Amino acid sequence: MTEQINKTLLPRGVDSANFEQAIAKFRQLLGDDNVLVKDDQLIPYNKIMMAVDNAAHTPSAAVTATTVEQVQGVVKICNEHKVPVWTISTGRNFGYGSAAPGQRGQIILDLKKMNKILHVDAELGTALVEPGVTYQQLYDYIQERNLPLMLSFSAPSAIAGPLGNTMDRGVGYTPYGEHFLMQCGMEVVLANGDVYRTGMGGVKGDNAWQVFKWGYGPTLDGMFTQANYGICTKMGFWLMPKPPVIKPFEIKFENESDIAEIVEFIRPLRIAQVIPNSVVIAGVLWEASTCNTRRSDYTSEPGATSDAILKQIQKDKNLGAWNVYAALYGTQEQVDVNWNIVTGALKQLGKGRIVTQEEAGDTQPFKYRAQLMSGVPNLQEFGLYNWRGGGGSMWFAPVSQARGSECDKQQALAKKTLNKHGLDYVGEFIVGWRDMHHVIDVLYDRTNPQETKRANACFAELLDVFEKEGYAVYRVNTAFQDRVAQSYGPVKRKLEHAIKRALDPNNILAPGKSGIDLANPF
Repeated sequence: MTEQINKTLLPRGVDSANFEQAIAKFRQLLGDDNVLVKDDQLIPYNKIMMAVDNAAHTPSAAVTATTVEQVQGVVKICNEHKVPVWTISTGRNFGYGSAAPGQRGQIILDLKKMNKILHVDAELGTALVEPGVTYQQLYDYIQERNLPLMLSFSAPSAIAGPLGNTMDRGVGYTPYGEHFLMQCGMEVVLANGDVYRTGMGGVKGDNAWQVFKWGYGPTLDGMFTQANYGICTKMGFWLMPKPPVIKPFEIKFENESDIAEIVEFIRPLRIAQVIPNSVVIAGVLWEASTCNTRRSDYTSEPGATSDAILKQIQKDKNLGAWNVYAALYGTQEQVDVNWNIVTGALKQLGKGRIVTQEEAGDTQPFKYRAQLMSGVPNLQEFGLYNWRGGGGSMWFAPVSQARGSECDKQQALAKKTLNKHGLDYVGEFIVGWRDMHHVIDVLYDRTNPQETKRANACFAELLDVFEKEGYAVYRVNTAFQDRVAQSYGPVKRKLEHAIKRALDPNNILAPGKSGIDLANPF
């Protein structure tokens, strides 16, 4: 069957004979159906939304595993033939690189068939899952068994998975929205094939793996996130007990200039846990684009959407320039007390129009925001990609302190840079306990070569101008990983490469991930 292999595309440093030997061993280990080498089979692994050529992220092959032993076998073959392997779980990392490998020619190890929910403890509120488990699958499992638990997930959520999202340190919209904070216990296949369990997982017969993070000695869980030191095959995490009352609400603010006051209003309520969930402050275009298109509904003019049209959208769709989404959780008595605190603080602020679920009903975008805060998965936010059309999307996600002055500065800087390149500011702030995730979707028409070129230049400039002001992103798409790694300085990079040399001397696990690649010393 070697005639099916595309011999023109090989992994870096691997010749055709060596590659064919590796493919033959993969087939023997996994079966023919789980080794994909034909062009049509590899299409799902090469659909990128970044502003670069597909060819830069084309895999040479893809393999699917169903057991930890098979993952170990794949790693062994990769070591024997020095074949680099890029691992994905569900491959739904839209805006950050999707399922495509970080570098041209890397093979994909697809773990979507490892999709067992291994354990859920309703009393302790813990779960243990494999990489291919989706949030929708876990939600259905909980609903079917009427378990008193709720999920936290990113948006759009239904087709993404908790293991992959947590390994990339994603965030959600409930009180458990800091997902890595809620992780408890990993099983990791190392580059040499050893299976390592973090925390209490290495103790024979222990039953505290999903309840006590630390174990004994160095705590290494974080080392495997956003990294290429191992392949996570199981993850434990904590689930929130479902409260008797969840009260989602929205506060609409009329002016773009209100952002500083909004953050100063929200921060003390978040730190005090009066509002316990990750609060979203969404700009007008973020909310409008989930339900509308730019070309059909508003303008076909090239370039950025004008401020006049933004105001028209705000009026037509009954949106704020900023739309704040939060929720209260607990018993009715707890919710009532905290509601009085929130409304009292808003009255003191003297601006902002509050909307409850009773008033909003099933209208969008309130409905899907309420679902996210209530642990109900949905796909509504995919509507973002229809705003400009053409399938182009790159997430730009700088972090700052949760201070009004910082957010005001970041928003102005982002909008100026995007508009300069003829693109729209489509952004939201997500208020953590003390930090602010500023998430911007750089949307563009990927079928338009000129706009694609502008989008790539825009993203590079965003990184530059934000770094100059002391801001860096916490996640980035695979085309810009090395550039972002530079922002964090040489000492961090030296340490990361030293760990890579110790754990993966053959450089087979996802070379280039987060800028860590032994073949490309910085």
